[in-house]
Amino acid sequence: MISDKLLDATGLACPMPIVKTKKSIDELSSGQVLEVHATDKGAQNDLTVWAKKTGHEILDSKEEEGVYKFWIRKG
Repeated sequence: MISDKLLDATGLACPMPIVKTKKSIDELSSGQVLEVHATDKGAQNDLTVWAKKTGHEILDSKEEEGVYKFWIRKG
């Protein structure tokens, strides 16, 4: 999947992946896609809930070798 920006939040513990995701997505225009990489297991649930609450859409997510990857379209 093609993204407009990549956020590497690997190695960060909760709540930092969400904090950095919010900051990064604020820099994008509506409709652009942010790719987020995180190693915190809680990020999977946290990012899903955060996206719903803030009007953004998770287009896809997967886990590869302990890294959780998300593609979020800015609402």
